[in-house]
Amino acid sequence: MQPPVRTAIAAALVLGLTGAATAPALADAHSHAPATTAPAQDSAPDGKALRKAIKGLPNADATAALVRVGGPEGTWRGRSGVHDLVTGRKADPHGRFRAGSTTKIVTAAVALQLAAEGELDLDRPVQHYMPELFPTQKQQRKFEPIPVRSLLNYTSGLKSGDGFDDEYAHRYDTLEPQKVVASAISKGPEHDPGAEQHYRNIGYTVLGLLIERVTGDSYADQASERIFRPLHLHDTYFPGADPRIRGPHNRGYQSMKQPDGTTRLVDVTEWNQSDRFAAGDMISSTADMEVFTQALFGGEVVPRPQLKEMFTLPKLAPGVPEATFGAGLQRMELDDDKVVWLKTGSRYGYSNMIASTENGSRTLVYSVNATDAKGPAMNPVAERIALAALSQG
Repeated sequence: MQPPVRTAIAAALVLGLTGAATAPALADAHSHAPATTAPAQDSAPDGKALRKAIKGLPNADATAALVRVGGPEGTWRGRSGVHDLVTGRKADPHGRFRAGSTTKIVTAAVALQLAAEGELDLDRPVQHYMPELFPTQKQQRKFEPIPVRSLLNYTSGLKSGDGFDDEYAHRYDTLEPQKVVASAISKGPEHDPGAEQHYRNIGYTVLGLLIERVTGDSYADQASERIFRPLHLHDTYFPGADPRIRGPHNRGYQSMKQPDGTTRLVDVTEWNQSDRFAAGDMISSTADMEVFTQALFGGEVVPRPQLKEMFTLPKLAPGVPEATFGAGLQRMELDDDKVVWLKTGSRYGYSNMIASTENGSRTLVYSVNATDAKGPAMNPVAERIALAALSQG
C-alpha cells in the first residue's frame, strides 16, 4: 500500500467526522463477480483485504461493521461483530443506522432538483428567500449577500450555532433547527461568502429551512417524495424528535470517561437528533445508501447540468487553503489516475461513508458501530475498510 493513498484516505475521513468488548467476534462476507469482462484499468473488490479489515469485531474500536462495495467488475458484501454486547448475537446485515452527515448529500440533491425546476436560484442570496433570518438592521449590515450555492459548498461564512453543552445528558431533549440557525447568525459572519471553505453543519441546516420555504412542505416530506420513494429506499427516513431507530438495527456504543478516570462503553442507540435536521438527522441502511449512491452518480437523481455542482470545487480567496468540497461531496485524489468523491457521517455510536468514482466504477458504503464516532481522529476499522475498498480498483 502506497503511503500517499493511506494519507489521502485518512485525511478525508477525519475531515468528515468531527475498555475492549468481550463478546465473541462473528463475521461473514460474500462476493459476486459479473459474467462480463470489465475494463482492464479496474479490478474486482479485494475480498481478502476487506475481510481482514473487519475481522475481530467487537473490539475496543467498534462493535460491528456493515460493508458494501460495488461496481461493474463485481460486488462484495461483508459484516462483522455483534448486534449488541448483551446477547452477543451476530450483527444484522440489514441493520439501520444513524447516517449522520451523509444526510447532506440527500439535502444537496433535493436543493439541486429544485434548482433544475427553477424553484431555487443558486446565485440568489439566502436573504432574498428568508429575510426573517436576519431580523435586525444591524445583523443585515453584518452579512454580505449569501448565495444559496455557498450553503451547498460550505463557503457561506456562517458560524456554527450553539447546542447543548452536555449532549449526552440532553439526548432526549429537542433543540429546534431554527434556534440553531438564530444562534449562528447572532454571532456574525466568519468571512465573506465564497472567500473560504469550512466544513460545518450550519449551511445545510439553513438549506433544509430554505427547501421548506420554497416548497411550502416539510423537508422530510420533500426528501421522501423526491428521493426515498422513487428509489424504493424503504429503510430510510427522518425520525425528527423520536430518539429511537425504528426497525432492525445494531446497537451503538460510545466510550465515555467515568468520574474515577476509567472508561466504559455506554449504549447511545437512543438519541434525539432533531437539531441535526437536514445536516444529519437521517436514518438509513447500507443497502439503501448503495442504491442511492449508484443512482446519484448515474445521473438518475439530479439532472446532469445540476449534478456538475457536486463535482465542482469553488475558487476561494488568494492565500487560503484550496477547496476540497463541491456541493456536499468531497474530492479525494488517490493517485494520478483515480479520483473518488465521498461523504462521511457520524453520530454517537455510528460512523458511515458513501463513496464512488465519478463514473461509478467503484462504490463503497459502510456503517461502523464505532466507539469513538465523534472523536478527533478517524476510526481504525473505518480506515481499514476505506483502504481495502478504495486503494485498488
